[in-house]
Amino acid sequence: MSISKRWKFLLATPANLCTALVIAGAVTGLTATGVRASQSSINTLPAVSDTHPKPASLSAAAQPAAVQPVTAQPTAAQQAPQPTLHANAIEAIANVAEMEPAEADEAQADDPSAIDQVTSVSQLTDVQPTDWAFQALQSLVERYGCIVGYPDKTFRGNRALTRYEFSAGLNACMDRINELIAAGTADLVKKEDLLAVQKLQEEFAAELATVRGRVDAVEARTATLEKQQFSTTTKLNGLVWFNLSAANASRDVTFEGPPGSVENPANGRFFATRDPATGLPTRQVTGSPEPTFSFLTWLTFNTSFSGKDSLVTQLAAGNGISPINQYASAGFFNAFGSPFTDQSAGTVNGRNDVVIHDLFYSFPLNDAIKITVGPRVNWYRHFDFNRFTFFLTGAGSFDSIGSTQTNAIDRGSGAVIEWNINKQFRLAVAYLGENTEFLPGQFGFNTSSNPNFGLFGGTNTATAELTFSPTSSLNFRFMYNYSRIQAYGGQVGGAIGEPIPYGYLDAGPGFSNGIIDGGLNHAYANTLAFNFDWLITPGFGIFGRYSFGNTNLEPINKAVDVQSFQVGVGFPDLFKKGALGVVTFLVPMDIIRGEEYFAAGAGDGGTMYELEASYFFPLSDNLALVPSFYAIFNANNFDSNPTIFVGNLRAQFSF
Repeated sequence: MSISKRWKFLLATPANLCTALVIAGAVTGLTATGVRASQSSINTLPAVSDTHPKPASLSAAAQPAAVQPVTAQPTAAQQAPQPTLHANAIEAIANVAEMEPAEADEAQADDPSAIDQVTSVSQLTDVQPTDWAFQALQSLVERYGCIVGYPDKTFRGNRALTRYEFSAGLNACMDRINELIAAGTADLVKKEDLLAVQKLQEEFAAELATVRGRVDAVEARTATLEKQQFSTTTKLNGLVWFNLSAANASRDVTFEGPPGSVENPANGRFFATRDPATGLPTRQVTGSPEPTFSFLTWLTFNTSFSGKDSLVTQLAAGNGISPINQYASAGFFNAFGSPFTDQSAGTVNGRNDVVIHDLFYSFPLNDAIKITVGPRVNWYRHFDFNRFTFFLTGAGSFDSIGSTQTNAIDRGSGAVIEWNINKQFRLAVAYLGENTEFLPGQFGFNTSSNPNFGLFGGTNTATAELTFSPTSSLNFRFMYNYSRIQAYGGQVGGAIGEPIPYGYLDAGPGFSNGIIDGGLNHAYANTLAFNFDWLITPGFGIFGRYSFGNTNLEPINKAVDVQSFQVGVGFPDLFKKGALGVVTFLVPMDIIRGEEYFAAGAGDGGTMYELEASYFFPLSDNLALVPSFYAIFNANNFDSNPTIFVGNLRAQFSF
């Protein structure tokens, strides 16, 4: 039979392969008869399976980390189980598939850990003694042990195989033969059988050389990675945002803030004042801001010591001051209409300081319970989820990505316990003392690490949330949050004011008279919140939130009640796989009781509401464009204010 005809014969089925390989098995007998040529010929085979690293190790070293990867679904060919050769052949095929994705569908091989080695051909249920290749298969299984079957004890001998599969199988059986030769346990063999093996080696020399060359290249790259890698236990993930933002109104906008804050919205509206003559909050007017182009970046170091635990250190830097802040009342900074990623990271707005954003350690207590503890735990990693308002892919403003009334602590010191009770129920509880990276410690913030307040004084919160998921497409979340809020300058509010979303509270008229003396020491608050998301069809879903908060002011023992709500629709895979369009309507703060205690934020009694639209469009797994548009009505709770329009184009990079 000619070489070309022999190849076509071998390509047909694994049964043909077995017939060819069993000839190779007979080579072991040459050692017993002193035929030295057999061993020298066999030794010319490239030792592929003895030199390359394990596929799992290669993948771990070579695969870059990604924050939010889009995983492609395996094809039918990739999902189908494949017959498995000796372990050495498995490794060779796996490495060929990793280095040449286009050939992976051809050189398919199952995980050897999932397949049992058969010791007798009778264990293969679809192989009969009457099969034409029965004797060849019997020899390879029972004599050499270099062919195994599927997990269901079948061989499926009619499946076609590729030249690479044949090469790997041939190499595996040659390795087995070498072992037998070394052990001196071979039987006699005819010289013509040796010639057949030699011809097979010559026919597949190119394939064997290619496989070995690829393994050598992988070894070189792996060695380079091992020398240059940052750490054997730490992975780096990154997120970078470019923000082009603009805001505009048809005329001047009224806001509440101290005198002189018109020219300095970024740093001059972090307290409130009242007019000494009337006792009413001080009012100012401002024109439209200029467009801005800013950045924000997060670099996350994820370290694991056991493979199940995680020590997370996240660094952040940015220089954004979103234009909408030009219109904001005191206590509204980075709130309504402000894109979440259009912000600075540190304590000085507009200055690109590098800060530690998150720092915590998570570990599993068992298969169902995970514990997170640290000096700077991110509350939003654990509570108030919603598939349509996740800031990376869904709604994108400070108001729309979560409840405006939770939480008084963005990052804090303490612990979170998460219990996945079953597939339908999840319970999360937490206690955190305030330690937020963008609040300046020199003014008394970061109370958990300040000896004057400590972990259980100052500002702290306790949270419990129960999630009920009757199906994978429907989720209900019920949350209770208790807060102790420290007053600064006698006022409660701003970034740690929740459940008061915006503004500043004081003891009422007669306080905050042009100076920061609001008459309060602290406040206690109780908040109830509910949110849901429902993916009705693969391309359409709805979601919503409702929150109610009661805040008790001390030492005057007065209460302020505020509610908020949000409804919206989502369009997954809109125009492209992985895309998401979101439209949402929300009322971020509706004052029910206690309006007289707002030194800033109550406006003229109006109720602000917003309409937002965003579209997440992935250009690749690592790059997305996200245009957003917001309309803010009755801004700063002034019915007399014009509608403010905000536009933002975000470029989002992940690695």
